[in-house]
Amino acid sequence: MAGENRPVRPKQHSKSGKTMNRIELLIFGAMTVYIIVVIVMYFNSDPIMGYSVQMGSLSVSKTYTGIALREEEIIRTPYTGYINYYVREGERVSSRDTVYSIDESGKLATLLNSGELGENKYSDDELAELRADIIQYDSGFDSKDFATVYDFKYNLEGAVMKLVNINIYESMDTLNQSSLGGMVSLCPVGKSGYVVYNTDNYEGLTPESVNAELFDRSAYERSRVNNNDLVQKNDVVGKLVTNENWSLIIPIEKERSAELEEESYVKVKFIKTQETSWGEVFIHHLADGDYAQLTFTNSCKTFCSDRFVDIELVVNDKKGLKIPQSAIAQKEFFIVPAEYMSKGGEKGNYGVTKESYTEEGELTYRFIETTVYNANEDEFYVDNSNLSVGEYICKPNSTDKIAISKSGTLTGVYNMNKGYADFKQITILDENDEYAIVSSNTQYGLTVYDRIVLDAASVNTDDFIYHK
Repeated sequence: MAGENRPVRPKQHSKSGKTMNRIELLIFGAMTVYIIVVIVMYFNSDPIMGYSVQMGSLSVSKTYTGIALREEEIIRTPYTGYINYYVREGERVSSRDTVYSIDESGKLATLLNSGELGENKYSDDELAELRADIIQYDSGFDSKDFATVYDFKYNLEGAVMKLVNINIYESMDTLNQSSLGGMVSLCPVGKSGYVVYNTDNYEGLTPESVNAELFDRSAYERSRVNNNDLVQKNDVVGKLVTNENWSLIIPIEKERSAELEEESYVKVKFIKTQETSWGEVFIHHLADGDYAQLTFTNSCKTFCSDRFVDIELVVNDKKGLKIPQSAIAQKEFFIVPAEYMSKGGEKGNYGVTKESYTEEGELTYRFIETTVYNANEDEFYVDNSNLSVGEYICKPNSTDKIAISKSGTLTGVYNMNKGYADFKQITILDENDEYAIVSSNTQYGLTVYDRIVLDAASVNTDDFIYHK
């Protein structure tokens, strides 16, 4: 009948459609298994820590206390009376400059303070110099070394005496007309040099006469004559440093002594000023140990009043790529003559042609790609994972062949830029217990910002890197 419902026949899936469904399920299942395996490997693997390679240096420094040796001449006064200094300590004077005066009456100090010789006025430059001295002293003051307060006091007095010196010359007529006329003697020192007002019996010390006891600062004493002190004829009133060249002598360890003997000059950092200079090195092998004499042609003015000078020796200031010692590994490799290497394979990489036999005993030749770690005109240093000792390799375009036999060990790190442990050879320039400085931009080595495995023992060559 026309209105009668007819049963609907189910659609028939084609055989090709069922096959496609199975393939899709297999692909989906394989991907799921792969993801699960990767996740499991990720969480079960030890974290591989990386390190970003940076440029740096190893400045192996050690602090020493040196004794300053100079050409020093003792200043003795030819008069008896009360002394007043007019030159700041450490200032250079000529042979005719008045350095001090001797007042037989003892009244000059009163006259100076009375203002009868005129008013002292400070220029802006002189005030700035005084301020700089105060700031420098304050920044380095140590309450444990309170004796330096007196040195600072005398230093400021010397700065003020510069003005007094000028004032006395300008007021010489007033001085001669006063009750002090003929009783004040103005005294030069007869030579040019740096004036120092303390003495310590180390004047005239030579490198050969140095011993360990001289470095005992607790037993060190120095004497000083101060303004308006009474002195006798021929008394020591100071000394004059007559040569710009000076030396420091320091006790040195045997290992450092041998190291310094190979150097003509060494870089020195002065703790007091934080400035550096180069000192010429000479080693003295004395009865109680080795001493290094460091000679300078500058900075005499800065340290002319110091007998003990604290320094740092900067001896291994080499620069390069700075990497941790934990990242360094040793790897075995084969050494292949350069004429047996060639380029081939799908990517045109370096490799060798290896001779081998099939199961049927047929001789065959196969190109084997090898990772090159280093090379020179004569030899290539190649990875040993695809080659074995005793296997024969052939020279390209020749019937010559050799057996692989020569091997060695390379020092390097594992580069992780490509996601796997890629061994890279390094050349160490310098090292200490924590870091090494290696050459940069070598053909097969590292470059700055490369990322390497921090702990070389945690990976092997070509391991995939799972890092958290």
